[in-house]
Amino acid sequence: MSARASHPDIPRVDARDKVRGATRYASDHVIPGLAHAWLAVATIGRGRLTSLDTQEALAVPGVRRVLTHLDTAGMRSAGFLMNGGYGVQGLQPLLDTAIAHRGQPIALVVADTLEAAREGAALVRATYEQEPISVTLDAPGAEILPQADSPLPKPAYADKVVGDADGALAAAAVRVDATFRGPPQHQNPMELLTTVAEWLDGTLTVCEPTQNAEAVRHGLARVFGLSPDKIKVFSPTVGGGFGQKNALQSHTALVALAARELGRSVKLVLTRGQIYNIASFRPASRHTVRLGAEVSGRMVAAVHETDHQTSRHDLFPLSYAELTSRLYGIANFRGHERLIRNDIQTPGYARAPFEHIAACAFETAVDELAYELGMDPVALRIANDTSVDALTGRLLSSRHVVECLKRGAARFGWETRSPTPGSMTLADGTLVGWGVAIGAYKAATAPAIARLRVTDAGGVHVSVGGHEMGQGIRTAIAATVAAELGVPPETVNVSVGNTGGIPQHLTAGSWGTATVLPTVHQAALNLMKELQLLGGNGPAGRTPQQFLRDAGKPFLEVEARHRAPGQPEAIYERLSQGLPAGAGPVYPDFVSFSYCAHFVEVRIEPRTRRIRVPRVVSVLDCGRVISPRTARSQVFGGVIWGIGAALREESEVDPRYGGFLNADLAEYAIPVHADIGSLEAEFIDEPDPLINELGVKGLGEVVMVGVAPALVNAIHHATGRRIRHLPIRIEDVL
Repeated sequence: MSARASHPDIPRVDARDKVRGATRYASDHVIPGLAHAWLAVATIGRGRLTSLDTQEALAVPGVRRVLTHLDTAGMRSAGFLMNGGYGVQGLQPLLDTAIAHRGQPIALVVADTLEAAREGAALVRATYEQEPISVTLDAPGAEILPQADSPLPKPAYADKVVGDADGALAAAAVRVDATFRGPPQHQNPMELLTTVAEWLDGTLTVCEPTQNAEAVRHGLARVFGLSPDKIKVFSPTVGGGFGQKNALQSHTALVALAARELGRSVKLVLTRGQIYNIASFRPASRHTVRLGAEVSGRMVAAVHETDHQTSRHDLFPLSYAELTSRLYGIANFRGHERLIRNDIQTPGYARAPFEHIAACAFETAVDELAYELGMDPVALRIANDTSVDALTGRLLSSRHVVECLKRGAARFGWETRSPTPGSMTLADGTLVGWGVAIGAYKAATAPAIARLRVTDAGGVHVSVGGHEMGQGIRTAIAATVAAELGVPPETVNVSVGNTGGIPQHLTAGSWGTATVLPTVHQAALNLMKELQLLGGNGPAGRTPQQFLRDAGKPFLEVEARHRAPGQPEAIYERLSQGLPAGAGPVYPDFVSFSYCAHFVEVRIEPRTRRIRVPRVVSVLDCGRVISPRTARSQVFGGVIWGIGAALREESEVDPRYGGFLNADLAEYAIPVHADIGSLEAEFIDEPDPLINELGVKGLGEVVMVGVAPALVNAIHHATGRRIRHLPIRIEDVL
C-alpha cells in the first residue's frame, strides 16, 4: 500500500479516542430520566389503517405513552430534500392512516425501559384495508415517468444530449448493444439510526447521527411550526453515513413529539431490520448502453437509457448519464432516464449513488467493444481520452485519466496479460482473469463558514460546517490549520456537526473536503495576518500562543467564508436555511471531476467456481492530497464496497407483500476479510488549478466508481462469459 503525497502522513487526530472507546455516538447519549421508544410498523405493502388497538401495549408495566396518528395534530411533513424540503422522504409517518409501504411506522411506544417499549410495540394491534402493490421495475401497477417530463428541475434532470447519437451509431463500423441490471442495495453503516430528544424551556435539543444537522434542525422547525432558533442539533461523530443519513429521518419528529408529550428525554434506536424498510437505499435500475466506434477504436457514439425506482410519494432523481456522457470524449451522446414509481419508501443516495452502477453498465460495454475491435482495453480507453467536457465543450479543470491508466497498468503488470478469455490459469486449474475500468465523480463544492480561535494558553479551536462520518474530515482540517499556524495537528480542536455554532451544510457528494478545507485554510491565513498586526517584541517564527502573550491578548478569533466558483454572495443565505447549496461539476468557466482507474484480478476455483479477488490496484486523480492516511483509508473502503456490490450485495424484495426480506447482516451478504486480498492505492497528487486555491477535489465517492465493472470485466477475461447484472453469483460462472 503506497501513496505519493505532498503532506505529512499524520495519524488520525481522533484515532486514540476511537480505539479506547472514548468517542461518543448518539446512542451513547444518556440523560437523567431518559425514556425509551420503539416503533410499531405496518405489515402490509399498501393501503390504509382501519383500526389501531393500543390497549394491550399500554397495559405493559413501564409503558407511558403510545403515540399514533391521533396524537399528531398540528404537525406536517418537512418535505423531501430534493424538492425544497428537509427530509429523506416527503412522507411523515403518523400524520394520517394511509400506508405507502411495508415497514412504515404506525405507532411509537414510549416506556421507562427498552424492554417494556419493545414488548409494547409488539402488542399494538392493527387492521388494514389493503391495496395491490408494485415493488419491482416491471411489476403490474408500476408507473413510468420519463425524468425529462417530470417537474424535477431542468437542466439538471433533463436528457443529456449532444450531437446525433442515433445517427452516428447507425453509421458506426463497430457497435455494441448491452442491457445491464443493478439490484437494490442498502448502505449498512455500523451505527444504527438513533435519535435522542429533549425539551427544555421551549427549546428542543436533538442528538442524532446525521450528515446534515441543519436539515434536521430546519426540518423539525417546519414539522412543529417552530423557529429554527428553538432547535439545536448535535452530531459530533457519525458511525458511517454513506448517504443514508443525509437529511431528516422519518422517525425523528416522532421522538421529539414523544419527548414533548412526556416532559422527559426520549431515545429511539432503530433496529437494522427497521432501517431496511424505513430509511433510504440504492434503488433497482436497468441500463441499456449502445456504443459505436471506428475501426481505429475511436468511439463516435453512445446511448445510455436507464430505468430506476422511486416511491409513489416522491420523485427521487438520478442522472446516470451525467457521468457516462463525460467519461470519454464521445462527440455524439444521448442519455435518457425514466422513473418507475413503486410502493416503497423513497430511495436515496448510497456511496457513488448513480455513478457506481452507471459506470458498471458503461464500462462493461466499453470492455466488450475492446474485444469486438481486437484492441487492448487499456489502449482503447487511452485512445478516447479528452481535455474538454464532451457534454458542454468547456475546459476540464484537470484530468489525469491517462496517467492513472498508465501507472495502474505498470503496477499491476498488465503487459503480461494474455488477452484471450480463459487463457490464464494456475496449476490446479483455477481460472485467472484481469480486468480494468475507469471511474469519475463530479468535483462539487458548497459554501462554508469557518471560525478559528487561538488562545494565549495554546488552544486552537476550529468550528466549521461539516460532519465527521469516519472519513477523516477532522484530520484533514487539523492538518490544514496546523500547516499554516505552525502548531502540532493534535492540538487543533475541531467542531463539526453542531448547529449551535457555524451553519452546517450537508456533507455528501464528495464535497466535504473541497468545501471545508479552502475555508479553514482562509481562516488560518486571516488569523496569521491578524497576529502580524498585533506585532509585539518577540522574534520571528513565533507560534500564535507566543504572539498573543507578547501582545498581552488572551485570545484572537477570526472568521472566513468560501463558496464555489461562480456562486453569488447570496448563497450563504441558502446555507443558513439548511438547504443544499452545492455546485459542480459545471462551473462558469470549466467542468471539474475526480477520476480513477482500477485494475482487478479474479480467480475462479475450478470445482466450486468460488470467485476470489486476490488483488486490486487503484490510481486516483483527486487533486491535491491533504491527508494521505485518511485518503488511503477512503480508497480501501470504496474498493471493498465495490467488491461487495459486485459479488455479494442485493436487497431481496418480496413482490407479494412488499418490504426487504434479508434485512440483517446475517443474510445481506457483505465482504469479510477472506474476500479481500491485496489493495494498492496510488495518488496522482496534482493540485487542480481552477477548483480552489488548495487544488483539492473529492475522493470519497469516486473510489467506488469503476471497481465493480473492472471485476465484471475480469470475470469475462477468466471465463469468456458476459455477465450483465449484479451481484455475480456462483451459478453465473458454473
